[in-house]
Amino acid sequence: MSKLIAYCGLNCAECDGYKATQANDLEFMERIAAEWRVQYNSPNLGIETVTCDGCIGDGRHGGYCAECPVRACGIEHGVVNCAYCPDYGCDKLTMFFGMAPQARETLEAIRSAMV
Repeated sequence: MSKLIAYCGLNCAECDGYKATQANDLEFMERIAAEWRVQYNSPNLGIETVTCDGCIGDGRHGGYCAECPVRACGIEHGVVNCAYCPDYGCDKLTMFFGMAPQARETLEAIRSAMV
């Protein structure tokens, strides 16, 4: 599986919403939306929330990704992802790492390879 590293360090290519969108599989998208309604206790969550072309780029950004402060900051700084940011380790990113420690590992690996 290829990697599509978001600003925050998550791999969009591993997200079921991304996979379902790229496959244009409406049944899969409905199934993911149903799972996310339960997981995020959001009964009104619809298929538009799981429709996503990945964090990087101008495509469709479903759910939280469309309003993510880490993504907005990465765009503002003009970086490929936060590993390349001169403000790496900022408060936004640190707070996110509390929810997704694997994202920190990914970004740290990218930063290590840059040296």
